[in-house]
Amino acid sequence: MIEPGARLAGRYRLDELVSETSGAALWKATDETLARLVAVWTFADGFPRTGEVVRAARAASRVADARVTQVFDADDSGPTAYVVEEWVVGRSLTELLAQGPLEPERAAGLIAEAAEAVAAANATGIYHLSLSPSKLMWSAGGAVKVTGIGVDAALRGITAPQPALADAQGLGRLMYAALTAHWPGGEQSGLRPAPLVSGRPCEPSQIRAGIPSRLNDVACRAAFQTHGRSGPLASAQAIADALADVPRLVPMPTAPTGTPAAPPREQGTSRETGELPTPRRAAPPPRSHRDALRPSPSSSRITKALVGVVALLVFVAVVLGAWTLGSVMSDSNEAGSDPGTGEDQQQASTDNEPELVVLEPQGAAGFNPETGDDEHSDKAPNAIDGDPSTRWNTTGYAQPDFGGLKSGVGLILDMGEPVELHEVTIDFGGGPYDFEVRVGDQAEQSALTPAAAESGASGEVTVRLAEPTTGQYVVVWFTNELPPDGGGAYRGTINEVELRGNT
Repeated sequence: MIEPGARLAGRYRLDELVSETSGAALWKATDETLARLVAVWTFADGFPRTGEVVRAARAASRVADARVTQVFDADDSGPTAYVVEEWVVGRSLTELLAQGPLEPERAAGLIAEAAEAVAAANATGIYHLSLSPSKLMWSAGGAVKVTGIGVDAALRGITAPQPALADAQGLGRLMYAALTAHWPGGEQSGLRPAPLVSGRPCEPSQIRAGIPSRLNDVACRAAFQTHGRSGPLASAQAIADALADVPRLVPMPTAPTGTPAAPPREQGTSRETGELPTPRRAAPPPRSHRDALRPSPSSSRITKALVGVVALLVFVAVVLGAWTLGSVMSDSNEAGSDPGTGEDQQQASTDNEPELVVLEPQGAAGFNPETGDDEHSDKAPNAIDGDPSTRWNTTGYAQPDFGGLKSGVGLILDMGEPVELHEVTIDFGGGPYDFEVRVGDQAEQSALTPAAAESGASGEVTVRLAEPTTGQYVVVWFTNELPPDGGGAYRGTINEVELRGNT
Protein backbone atom coordinates (compact mmCIF):
# COMPACT_ATOMS: atom_id res chain seq x y z
CA MET A 1 0.00 0.00 0.00
CA ILE A 2 1.32 3.45 -0.94
CA GLU A 3 1.79 5.84 1.98
CA PRO A 4 2.14 9.65 2.08
CA GLY A 5 5.75 10.66 1.48
CA ALA A 6 6.35 8.00 -1.15
CA ARG A 7 8.12 9.07 -4.35
CA LEU A 8 7.31 7.98 -7.86
CA ALA A 9 9.84 8.10 -10.69
CA GLY A 10 12.26 9.72 -8.24
CA ARG A 11 10.51 13.10 -8.44
CA TYR A 12 6.79 12.99 -7.53
CA ARG A 13 6.36 13.10 -3.75
CA LEU A 14 2.89 12.01 -2.62
CA ASP A 15 1.86 14.51 0.07
CA GLU A 16 -1.82 13.90 0.80
CA LEU A 17 -4.44 11.35 -0.21
CA VAL A 18 -7.34 13.30 -1.68
CA SER A 19 -9.78 10.54 -2.65
CA GLU A 20 -9.91 6.83 -3.35
CA THR A 21 -12.50 5.03 -5.43
CA SER A 22 -12.57 1.41 -6.60
CA GLY A 23 -8.81 0.98 -6.45
CA ALA A 24 -7.82 4.34 -8.00
CA ALA A 25 -6.34 6.93 -5.62
CA LEU A 26 -5.89 10.64 -6.22
CA TRP A 27 -3.01 12.39 -4.43
CA LYS A 28 -1.98 15.95 -3.89
CA ALA A 29 1.73 15.74 -4.71
CA THR A 30 4.85 17.77 -5.39
CA ASP A 31 6.98 17.55 -8.49
CA GLU A 32 10.33 18.02 -6.75
CA THR A 33 12.18 18.49 -10.04
CA LEU A 34 10.11 21.50 -11.11
CA ALA A 35 9.01 22.55 -7.59
CA ARG A 36 5.29 22.63 -8.34
CA LEU A 37 2.10 21.03 -7.08
CA VAL A 38 0.65 18.25 -9.20
CA ALA A 39 -2.22 15.76 -8.99
CA VAL A 40 -1.19 12.10 -9.16
CA TRP A 41 -3.38 9.06 -9.78
CA THR A 42 -2.13 5.71 -8.52
CA PHE A 43 -3.77 2.32 -8.84
CA ALA A 44 -4.13 -0.62 -6.49
CA ASP A 45 -3.02 -4.08 -7.53
CA GLY A 46 -5.75 -5.66 -9.56
CA PHE A 47 -7.36 -2.40 -10.67
CA PRO A 48 -8.84 -3.56 -14.00
CA ARG A 49 -8.41 -0.40 -16.09
CA THR A 50 -4.89 0.81 -15.31
CA GLY A 51 -3.70 0.42 -18.89
CA GLU A 52 -6.77 2.20 -20.29
CA VAL A 53 -6.29 5.14 -17.92
CA VAL A 54 -2.61 5.53 -18.80
CA ARG A 55 -3.36 5.36 -22.53
CA ALA A 56 -6.22 7.86 -22.18
CA ALA A 57 -3.96 10.24 -20.24
CA ARG A 58 -1.26 10.06 -22.90
CA ALA A 59 -3.85 10.79 -25.59
CA ALA A 60 -5.26 13.73 -23.57
CA SER A 61 -1.76 15.20 -23.23
CA ARG A 62 -1.80 15.83 -26.99
CA VAL A 63 -4.85 18.10 -26.88
CA ALA A 64 -3.49 21.57 -27.71
CA ASP A 65 -5.89 23.67 -25.65
CA ALA A 66 -4.91 25.26 -22.34
CA ARG A 67 -8.49 24.90 -21.08
CA VAL A 68 -8.05 21.12 -20.93
CA THR A 69 -6.30 19.86 -17.80
CA GLN A 70 -2.69 19.21 -18.72
CA VAL A 71 -1.25 15.72 -18.35
CA PHE A 72 2.44 15.89 -17.48
CA ASP A 73 3.36 12.22 -17.19
CA ALA A 74 1.79 8.76 -17.44
CA ASP A 75 3.56 5.43 -17.02
CA ASP A 76 2.57 1.82 -16.35
CA SER A 77 5.88 0.15 -17.12
CA GLY A 78 7.23 0.16 -13.55
CA PRO A 79 6.10 -1.45 -10.30
CA THR A 80 3.67 1.44 -9.62
CA ALA A 81 1.59 2.82 -12.47
CA TYR A 82 0.71 6.52 -12.24
CA VAL A 83 -0.73 9.49 -14.07
CA VAL A 84 0.48 13.02 -13.26
CA GLU A 85 -1.86 15.93 -14.02
CA GLU A 86 -2.03 19.67 -13.55
CA TRP A 87 -3.14 20.73 -10.05
CA VAL A 88 -5.92 23.25 -10.73
CA VAL A 89 -6.52 25.95 -8.14
CA GLY A 90 -9.89 27.69 -8.38
CA ARG A 91 -13.64 27.27 -8.03
CA SER A 92 -15.87 24.73 -9.71
CA LEU A 93 -19.22 25.50 -11.28
CA THR A 94 -20.72 23.62 -8.32
CA GLU A 95 -19.31 26.24 -5.94
CA LEU A 96 -20.31 29.16 -8.13
CA LEU A 97 -23.89 27.88 -8.28
CA ALA A 98 -24.08 27.46 -4.50
CA GLN A 99 -24.91 31.19 -4.45
CA GLY A 100 -27.52 30.92 -7.20
CA PRO A 101 -27.56 30.87 -10.99
CA LEU A 102 -25.10 32.94 -12.98
CA GLU A 103 -26.04 35.97 -15.01
CA PRO A 104 -27.15 34.64 -18.42
CA GLU A 105 -24.32 36.36 -20.30
CA ARG A 106 -21.70 34.99 -17.91
CA ALA A 107 -23.22 31.51 -18.08
CA ALA A 108 -23.11 31.59 -21.87
CA GLY A 109 -19.50 32.81 -21.91
CA LEU A 110 -18.40 30.10 -19.51
CA ILE A 111 -20.07 27.33 -21.54
CA ALA A 112 -18.71 28.77 -24.79
CA GLU A 113 -15.17 28.40 -23.41
CA ALA A 114 -15.91 24.87 -22.20
CA ALA A 115 -17.44 23.90 -25.55
CA GLU A 116 -14.35 25.10 -27.43
CA ALA A 117 -12.11 23.07 -25.11
CA VAL A 118 -14.22 19.91 -25.46
CA ALA A 119 -14.40 20.41 -29.23
CA ALA A 120 -10.60 20.60 -29.40
CA ALA A 121 -10.40 17.28 -27.52
CA ASN A 122 -13.13 15.67 -29.62
CA ALA A 123 -11.26 16.64 -32.78
CA THR A 124 -8.41 14.37 -31.65
CA GLY A 125 -10.74 11.49 -30.74
CA ILE A 126 -10.78 12.22 -26.98
CA TYR A 127 -14.12 12.51 -25.14
CA HIS A 128 -15.23 13.31 -21.61
CA LEU A 129 -18.49 11.31 -21.33
CA SER A 130 -19.17 12.39 -17.73
CA LEU A 131 -19.38 16.18 -17.70
CA SER A 132 -20.74 17.60 -14.45
CA PRO A 133 -20.51 20.95 -12.62
CA SER A 134 -17.55 19.70 -10.60
CA LYS A 135 -15.57 19.18 -13.83
CA LEU A 136 -15.87 22.79 -14.98
CA MET A 137 -13.46 25.06 -13.12
CA TRP A 138 -12.82 28.78 -12.98
CA SER A 139 -9.12 28.83 -12.16
CA ALA A 140 -7.44 31.27 -9.80
CA GLY A 141 -5.58 32.60 -12.83
CA GLY A 142 -8.85 33.66 -14.45
CA ALA A 143 -9.19 30.88 -17.02
CA VAL A 144 -11.74 28.15 -17.69
CA LYS A 145 -10.59 24.58 -17.12
CA VAL A 146 -12.42 21.42 -18.17
CA THR A 147 -11.04 18.61 -16.04
CA GLY A 148 -11.15 14.87 -16.51
CA ILE A 149 -11.25 14.73 -20.31
CA GLY A 150 -10.36 11.18 -21.35
CA VAL A 151 -9.13 10.13 -17.91
CA ASP A 152 -12.46 10.16 -16.04
CA ALA A 153 -14.18 7.91 -18.56
CA ALA A 154 -11.28 5.46 -18.50
CA LEU A 155 -11.22 5.41 -14.69
CA ARG A 156 -14.90 4.52 -14.52
CA GLY A 157 -15.12 2.37 -17.60
CA ILE A 158 -17.68 4.71 -19.20
CA THR A 159 -18.38 4.30 -22.91
CA ALA A 160 -20.99 5.71 -25.28
CA PRO A 161 -22.17 4.58 -28.71
CA GLN A 162 -22.13 8.23 -29.84
CA PRO A 163 -19.44 9.91 -27.72
CA ALA A 164 -19.62 13.28 -29.50
CA LEU A 165 -23.36 13.41 -28.83
CA ALA A 166 -22.80 12.46 -25.17
CA ASP A 167 -20.38 15.37 -24.72
CA ALA A 168 -22.78 17.77 -26.47
CA GLN A 169 -25.58 16.75 -24.10
CA GLY A 170 -23.22 17.11 -21.15
CA LEU A 171 -22.37 20.67 -22.22
CA GLY A 172 -26.07 21.41 -22.65
CA ARG A 173 -26.75 20.23 -19.11
CA LEU A 174 -23.92 22.40 -17.81
CA MET A 175 -25.45 25.41 -19.55
CA TYR A 176 -28.87 24.53 -18.11
CA ALA A 177 -27.30 24.36 -14.65
CA ALA A 178 -25.40 27.63 -15.07
CA LEU A 179 -28.60 29.42 -16.12
CA THR A 180 -30.89 27.94 -13.45
CA ALA A 181 -28.82 26.35 -10.64
CA HIS A 182 -30.84 23.15 -11.32
CA TRP A 183 -29.73 19.92 -12.96
CA PRO A 184 -31.92 18.37 -15.68
CA GLY A 185 -32.51 14.70 -15.00
CA GLY A 186 -32.08 14.36 -11.24
CA GLU A 187 -29.80 15.63 -8.50
CA GLN A 188 -26.19 16.27 -9.43
CA SER A 189 -23.26 17.82 -7.55
CA GLY A 190 -25.56 19.17 -4.86
CA LEU A 191 -27.83 20.94 -7.37
CA ARG A 192 -31.57 20.51 -7.11
CA PRO A 193 -33.23 18.47 -9.86
CA ALA A 194 -35.04 20.49 -12.49
CA PRO A 195 -38.81 20.65 -12.05
CA LEU A 196 -40.78 18.45 -14.45
CA VAL A 197 -43.72 19.15 -16.70
CA SER A 198 -45.40 16.09 -18.22
CA GLY A 199 -42.41 14.05 -17.13
CA ARG A 200 -39.87 16.31 -18.88
CA PRO A 201 -37.59 18.93 -17.33
CA CYS A 202 -38.79 22.50 -17.70
CA GLU A 203 -36.95 24.78 -20.08
CA PRO A 204 -34.54 27.19 -18.34
CA SER A 205 -36.76 30.19 -19.11
CA GLN A 206 -39.66 28.45 -17.32
CA ILE A 207 -37.57 28.26 -14.14
CA ARG A 208 -35.97 31.68 -14.20
CA ALA A 209 -37.17 34.92 -15.73
CA GLY A 210 -34.87 37.08 -17.82
CA ILE A 211 -33.04 34.34 -19.75
CA PRO A 212 -32.72 35.46 -23.39
CA SER A 213 -34.68 33.21 -25.74
CA ARG A 214 -31.56 32.53 -27.77
CA LEU A 215 -29.65 31.13 -24.78
CA ASN A 216 -32.70 29.14 -23.66
CA ASP A 217 -32.85 27.69 -27.18
CA VAL A 218 -29.17 26.70 -27.21
CA ALA A 219 -29.44 24.98 -23.82
CA CYS A 220 -32.49 22.96 -24.90
CA ARG A 221 -31.10 22.04 -28.32
CA ALA A 222 -27.95 20.69 -26.63
CA ALA A 223 -29.27 19.16 -23.37
CA PHE A 224 -32.46 17.62 -24.77
CA GLN A 225 -31.53 17.48 -28.47
CA THR A 226 -34.74 19.31 -29.34
CA HIS A 227 -35.08 20.88 -32.75
CA GLY A 228 -35.46 24.45 -31.52
CA ARG A 229 -34.92 27.05 -34.20
CA SER A 230 -32.27 25.28 -36.23
CA GLY A 231 -32.16 21.64 -35.12
CA PRO A 232 -30.32 19.80 -32.32
CA LEU A 233 -26.77 20.72 -31.34
CA ALA A 234 -25.18 17.30 -31.53
CA SER A 235 -21.49 18.11 -31.03
CA ALA A 236 -19.30 20.33 -28.88
CA GLN A 237 -18.20 22.20 -32.01
CA ALA A 238 -21.82 22.95 -32.91
CA ILE A 239 -22.38 24.41 -29.43
CA ALA A 240 -19.15 26.43 -29.68
CA ASP A 241 -20.30 27.81 -33.03
CA ALA A 242 -23.73 28.70 -31.64
CA LEU A 243 -22.09 30.64 -28.80
CA ALA A 244 -19.13 32.02 -30.74
CA ASP A 245 -20.26 35.63 -30.50
CA VAL A 246 -21.21 35.74 -26.82
CA PRO A 247 -19.02 38.03 -24.67
CA ARG A 248 -16.48 36.27 -22.47
CA LEU A 249 -17.09 38.17 -19.23
CA VAL A 250 -14.36 37.88 -16.60
CA PRO A 251 -13.76 37.57 -13.76
CA MET A 252 -16.65 35.41 -12.66
CA PRO A 253 -18.39 36.89 -9.60
CA THR A 254 -18.08 34.74 -6.50
CA ALA A 255 -20.31 36.59 -4.04
CA PRO A 256 -23.93 37.80 -4.20
CA THR A 257 -24.43 41.44 -5.15
CA GLY A 258 -24.37 43.70 -2.12
CA THR A 259 -22.70 41.13 0.10
CA PRO A 260 -19.07 41.71 1.12
CA ALA A 261 -17.01 38.98 -0.51
CA ALA A 262 -15.13 36.77 1.88
CA PRO A 263 -11.60 35.78 0.87
CA PRO A 264 -12.07 32.85 -1.55
CA ARG A 265 -11.07 29.40 -0.41
CA GLU A 266 -8.55 28.20 -2.94
CA GLN A 267 -9.29 24.61 -3.78
CA GLY A 268 -6.99 22.02 -5.13
CA THR A 269 -7.57 19.82 -8.14
CA SER A 270 -10.54 19.63 -10.39
CA ARG A 271 -11.97 17.18 -7.89
CA GLU A 272 -12.52 20.07 -5.46
CA THR A 273 -10.14 18.91 -2.79
CA GLY A 274 -7.00 20.02 -0.99
CA GLU A 275 -6.13 23.54 0.08
CA LEU A 276 -3.27 25.94 -0.43
CA PRO A 277 -2.43 28.70 2.05
CA THR A 278 -3.57 32.19 1.14
CA PRO A 279 -0.61 34.59 1.28
CA ARG A 280 -0.90 37.30 3.89
CA ARG A 281 -0.42 40.93 3.05
CA ALA A 282 2.54 42.61 4.62
CA ALA A 283 1.59 44.72 7.65
CA PRO A 284 1.78 48.53 7.16
CA PRO A 285 4.78 50.30 8.67
CA PRO A 286 4.37 51.50 12.26
CA ARG A 287 2.85 54.92 12.72
CA SER A 288 6.04 56.27 14.24
CA HIS A 289 7.93 55.32 11.09
CA ARG A 290 5.42 57.13 8.86
CA ASP A 291 5.61 60.18 11.14
CA ALA A 292 9.38 60.18 10.78
CA LEU A 293 8.99 60.56 7.03
CA ARG A 294 6.92 63.75 7.33
CA PRO A 295 8.74 67.13 7.18
CA SER A 296 8.96 69.10 10.40
CA PRO A 297 6.99 72.39 10.71
CA SER A 298 10.17 74.47 10.51
CA SER A 299 11.37 72.81 7.30
CA SER A 300 7.87 73.27 5.81
CA ARG A 301 8.02 77.05 6.44
CA ILE A 302 11.44 77.30 4.81
CA THR A 303 10.20 75.36 1.79
CA LYS A 304 7.21 77.68 1.36
CA ALA A 305 9.47 80.75 1.46
CA LEU A 306 11.76 79.32 -1.21
CA VAL A 307 8.79 78.50 -3.42
CA GLY A 308 7.57 82.11 -3.13
CA VAL A 309 10.94 83.53 -4.18
CA VAL A 310 11.15 81.20 -7.18
CA ALA A 311 7.60 82.11 -8.27
CA LEU A 312 8.45 85.82 -8.16
CA LEU A 313 11.58 85.34 -10.28
CA VAL A 314 9.61 83.32 -12.86
CA PHE A 315 6.98 86.08 -13.06
CA VAL A 316 9.60 88.78 -13.68
CA ALA A 317 11.24 86.63 -16.39
CA VAL A 318 7.89 86.12 -18.17
CA VAL A 319 7.12 89.84 -18.17
CA LEU A 320 10.54 90.75 -19.57
CA GLY A 321 10.31 88.05 -22.21
CA ALA A 322 6.88 89.24 -23.36
CA TRP A 323 8.09 92.87 -23.59
CA THR A 324 11.16 91.82 -25.64
CA LEU A 325 9.09 89.67 -28.02
CA GLY A 326 6.62 92.51 -28.56
CA SER A 327 9.42 94.88 -29.44
CA VAL A 328 10.90 92.49 -31.99
CA MET A 329 7.54 91.89 -33.67
CA SER A 330 6.86 95.62 -33.78
CA ASP A 331 10.21 96.26 -35.49
CA SER A 332 9.48 93.48 -37.99
CA ASN A 333 6.10 94.97 -38.90
CA GLU A 334 7.63 98.40 -39.37
CA ALA A 335 10.14 96.86 -41.81
CA GLY A 336 7.23 95.87 -44.10
CA SER A 337 6.49 92.28 -43.12
CA ASP A 338 2.89 91.02 -43.37
CA PRO A 339 1.58 90.10 -39.91
CA GLY A 340 -0.77 87.57 -41.44
CA THR A 341 1.91 85.64 -43.31
CA GLY A 342 2.82 83.30 -40.40
CA GLU A 343 -0.78 82.31 -39.80
CA ASP A 344 -1.32 81.71 -43.51
CA GLN A 345 1.74 79.46 -43.69
CA GLN A 346 0.61 77.51 -40.65
CA GLN A 347 -2.85 77.03 -42.16
CA ALA A 348 -1.32 75.94 -45.46
CA SER A 349 0.82 73.38 -43.63
CA THR A 350 -2.25 71.98 -41.89
CA ASP A 351 -4.18 71.83 -45.14
CA ASN A 352 -1.41 69.77 -46.73
CA GLU A 353 -1.70 67.02 -44.08
CA PRO A 354 -4.04 64.23 -45.28
CA GLU A 355 -7.21 63.73 -43.26
CA LEU A 356 -7.16 60.16 -41.99
CA VAL A 357 -10.25 57.99 -42.16
CA VAL A 358 -11.04 54.69 -40.48
CA LEU A 359 -10.35 51.85 -42.92
CA GLU A 360 -12.84 48.97 -42.85
CA PRO A 361 -11.36 45.47 -43.33
CA GLN A 362 -13.37 43.11 -45.49
CA GLY A 363 -12.25 40.03 -43.60
CA ALA A 364 -9.92 38.64 -40.94
CA ALA A 365 -8.22 35.31 -40.21
CA GLY A 366 -5.52 33.74 -38.09
CA PHE A 367 -2.16 33.88 -39.87
CA ASN A 368 0.26 30.98 -39.39
CA PRO A 369 2.28 30.64 -42.60
CA GLU A 370 5.14 28.60 -41.13
CA THR A 371 3.22 25.50 -40.02
CA GLY A 372 -0.17 26.08 -41.63
CA ASP A 373 -2.16 25.21 -38.48
CA ASP A 374 -5.33 27.22 -37.98
CA GLU A 375 -5.00 30.00 -35.40
CA HIS A 376 -8.69 30.27 -34.45
CA SER A 377 -9.73 31.93 -37.72
CA ASP A 378 -13.33 31.41 -36.64
CA LYS A 379 -12.77 34.02 -33.92
CA ALA A 380 -10.85 36.49 -36.11
CA PRO A 381 -13.96 38.58 -37.02
CA ASN A 382 -14.26 39.41 -33.30
CA ALA A 383 -11.18 41.65 -33.68
CA ILE A 384 -12.85 43.91 -36.26
CA ASP A 385 -16.47 43.95 -35.07
CA GLY A 386 -16.15 47.22 -33.13
CA ASP A 387 -16.87 45.44 -29.83
CA PRO A 388 -13.85 45.23 -27.49
CA SER A 389 -15.68 42.69 -25.30
CA THR A 390 -15.17 40.06 -28.02
CA ARG A 391 -11.73 38.85 -29.00
CA TRP A 392 -9.52 36.73 -31.20
CA ASN A 393 -6.75 34.64 -29.71
CA THR A 394 -4.01 32.36 -30.92
CA THR A 395 -3.70 28.71 -30.09
CA GLY A 396 -2.41 28.00 -26.59
CA TYR A 397 1.27 27.00 -26.61
CA ALA A 398 3.17 25.01 -24.00
CA GLN A 399 6.13 27.42 -24.14
CA PRO A 400 6.13 31.20 -24.70
CA ASP A 401 8.25 30.90 -27.88
CA PHE A 402 5.26 29.47 -29.77
CA GLY A 403 6.08 26.02 -28.44
CA GLY A 404 9.43 26.15 -30.28
CA LEU A 405 7.49 25.46 -33.50
CA LYS A 406 7.71 28.78 -35.34
CA SER A 407 9.06 32.32 -35.22
CA GLY A 408 5.68 33.99 -34.86
CA VAL A 409 1.95 34.02 -35.59
CA GLY A 410 -0.52 36.79 -36.26
CA LEU A 411 -3.88 38.15 -37.32
CA ILE A 412 -4.27 39.06 -41.00
CA LEU A 413 -6.80 41.63 -42.23
CA ASP A 414 -7.98 41.74 -45.85
CA MET A 415 -8.87 45.30 -46.86
CA GLY A 416 -10.46 44.19 -50.14
CA GLU A 417 -8.24 46.56 -52.14
CA PRO A 418 -4.95 48.40 -51.62
CA VAL A 419 -5.13 51.14 -48.98
CA GLU A 420 -2.65 53.70 -47.69
CA LEU A 421 -2.10 52.86 -44.01
CA HIS A 422 -0.90 55.56 -41.60
CA GLU A 423 -1.63 54.26 -38.10
CA VAL A 424 -3.08 51.29 -36.22
CA THR A 425 -4.76 51.11 -32.81
CA ILE A 426 -4.75 47.66 -31.18
CA ASP A 427 -6.56 46.64 -27.99
CA PHE A 428 -4.69 43.62 -26.66
CA GLY A 429 -6.59 43.47 -23.39
CA GLY A 430 -3.38 42.34 -21.65
CA GLY A 431 0.26 41.75 -22.41
CA PRO A 432 3.09 42.40 -22.65
CA TYR A 433 3.58 41.76 -26.39
CA ASP A 434 6.33 42.32 -28.91
CA PHE A 435 4.72 42.76 -32.32
CA GLU A 436 5.07 44.12 -35.83
CA VAL A 437 2.59 45.64 -38.25
CA ARG A 438 3.21 44.15 -41.68
CA VAL A 439 1.65 45.34 -44.96
CA GLY A 440 1.60 43.82 -48.44
CA ASP A 441 -0.41 43.07 -51.57
CA GLN A 442 -0.44 39.29 -51.09
CA ALA A 443 -1.40 37.13 -48.10
CA GLU A 444 2.01 35.50 -48.07
CA GLN A 445 4.79 35.95 -45.55
CA SER A 446 7.37 36.89 -48.20
CA ALA A 447 5.11 39.62 -49.61
CA LEU A 448 4.43 41.34 -46.28
CA THR A 449 6.80 44.15 -45.29
CA PRO A 450 7.28 45.26 -41.65
CA ALA A 451 5.99 48.83 -41.42
CA ALA A 452 6.13 49.37 -37.63
CA ALA A 453 7.16 47.52 -34.48
CA GLU A 454 6.59 47.80 -30.72
CA SER A 455 8.01 46.00 -27.68
CA GLY A 456 6.40 45.41 -24.30
CA ALA A 457 2.97 46.65 -25.42
CA SER A 458 -0.04 46.11 -23.14
CA GLY A 459 -3.68 47.11 -23.24
CA GLU A 460 -4.62 49.57 -25.99
CA VAL A 461 -1.76 50.98 -28.06
CA THR A 462 -1.61 53.21 -31.14
CA VAL A 463 1.24 52.73 -33.60
CA ARG A 464 1.94 55.43 -36.20
CA LEU A 465 3.90 54.21 -39.20
CA ALA A 466 7.11 56.13 -39.91
CA GLU A 467 6.04 56.31 -43.57
CA PRO A 468 2.56 55.62 -45.00
CA THR A 469 2.53 52.13 -46.51
CA THR A 470 0.21 50.81 -49.22
CA GLY A 471 -1.15 47.27 -49.46
CA GLN A 472 -4.29 45.13 -49.44
CA TYR A 473 -3.29 42.98 -46.45
CA VAL A 474 -2.34 44.13 -42.95
CA VAL A 475 -0.94 41.71 -40.35
CA VAL A 476 -0.49 42.17 -36.61
CA TRP A 477 2.43 39.78 -36.16
CA PHE A 478 3.44 38.51 -32.69
CA THR A 479 7.20 38.10 -32.34
CA ASN A 480 9.53 36.66 -29.69
CA GLU A 481 7.31 35.39 -26.84
CA LEU A 482 3.64 35.24 -25.87
CA PRO A 483 2.43 36.03 -22.33
CA PRO A 484 0.85 33.37 -20.08
CA ASP A 485 -2.93 33.10 -20.32
CA GLY A 486 -3.42 32.20 -16.65
CA GLY A 487 -4.37 28.65 -17.51
CA GLY A 488 -0.97 27.05 -17.96
CA ALA A 489 -0.44 27.99 -21.62
CA TYR A 490 0.84 30.96 -23.60
CA ARG A 491 -1.26 32.74 -26.19
CA GLY A 492 -1.77 36.05 -27.94
CA THR A 493 -5.06 37.94 -27.73
CA ILE A 494 -6.49 40.88 -29.68
CA ASN A 495 -9.79 42.42 -28.63
CA GLU A 496 -10.04 45.01 -31.39
CA VAL A 497 -8.02 46.52 -34.26
CA GLU A 498 -8.71 49.89 -35.91
CA LEU A 499 -6.81 51.02 -39.01
CA ARG A 500 -6.59 54.62 -40.19
CA GLY A 501 -5.28 56.03 -43.43
CA ASN A 502 -6.50 56.74 -46.97
CA THR A 503 -8.20 54.60 -49.56
